[in-house]
Amino acid sequence: MGLIWTIVFMAAVGAAIGAVTNHYAIKMLFRPHEAKYIGSWRVPFTPGLIPKRRDELAKQLGNTVINHLLTPDIFKRKYFNDEMQEKTTKIIVQQLNEKILLSDKTIGDWLMFGGIENVASMANEKINEQVDIQFNRLKTRFEHETIRQLAPVDWQLKADSKVAEIVGYILLKGEEFFVSEEGKMTVKNLIDDFLSTKGTLGSMIQMFVGESSSLAGKVQPEILKFLRAPGTKNMLEKIVKNEWEKLKDRPVIEIMDGFDFEPVIANVKGYLTKQLAIEERLNHSLVHYFPEATEWAQTKLVPKLISYAFIEAEAKLEEILRKMKLEEMVKEQVDSFPVARLEEIVLGISKKEFKMITVLGGVLGGLIGIIQGLIVFFTS
Repeated sequence: MGLIWTIVFMAAVGAAIGAVTNHYAIKMLFRPHEAKYIGSWRVPFTPGLIPKRRDELAKQLGNTVINHLLTPDIFKRKYFNDEMQEKTTKIIVQQLNEKILLSDKTIGDWLMFGGIENVASMANEKINEQVDIQFNRLKTRFEHETIRQLAPVDWQLKADSKVAEIVGYILLKGEEFFVSEEGKMTVKNLIDDFLSTKGTLGSMIQMFVGESSSLAGKVQPEILKFLRAPGTKNMLEKIVKNEWEKLKDRPVIEIMDGFDFEPVIANVKGYLTKQLAIEERLNHSLVHYFPEATEWAQTKLVPKLISYAFIEAEAKLEEILRKMKLEEMVKEQVDSFPVARLEEIVLGISKKEFKMITVLGGVLGGLIGIIQGLIVFFTS
């Protein structure tokens, strides 16, 4: 009986010591949460292991996250693949069509949504302002520059080549006029007017030559002869060319002296306002002006943008992760996390395991107690 009682007693004591020791060892991982002092002397093993090593734990967790959990390769495998690219493209196309391209909102509505109001009025005012500016610039050039400076050289050469043609046309029309009855009457009236201004001399000439109609009949052939003469054409061409050369060296404003620009400016403004019809154009939706927008966005725009974005993001992924400083973010979060809450989470996850560790300590303590009991009995 002595052997049994000794073994039982030693086993009970060993089991109690093992269980209690493991229990408090687990507790000491977290508790106490803060260092305890007796006066200025810090009590040993305070605070607990995890609170005491929180900075090191936070740093190691941060390094573990960035080096093993959230590495660039993991992001690439998870997010930078064809499947994810197709899903992203589909979502963006769907949202783009639903919210923008196929929306009933007009151009004016979108502008108002962006905080821009009275667009038509502002645009018309801007057009009128630009018309005034351009006309003022043109008028300034007219005041200081000549035709020779303003007109292109090929225009001037073209005008020079037209002088002979113009002179020939004038002589031809002059000849046709003086051959006609109207021309004859004009010559007669000119002679009558001339003679009437000469008083007695005119009456004497009229008396000698007879009626002015007969005199006109004599003058008319001479006029036609003069118009048909080659020298007349050469003379007129020379005169026109000389005057044209002088005209090219005069400021354009002198030629347009007295010309009122205001009606022209007003007409240009009215024409532009009517043709542009900005207010009416703003009352249409995007699909009105771009009916193939959805197909274009789905087949060309969005796929190219997504592909470019994925390529650029993948190329700069390591740099982005480095700039994000994830290890510092994890460290800051761990540092700011309450130890009590951390203890609650760990114990909540590993409660059964910790109980088994306590039980295991009791079992091992009991076995050690049995062995000690046997040793004591046989050596006593």
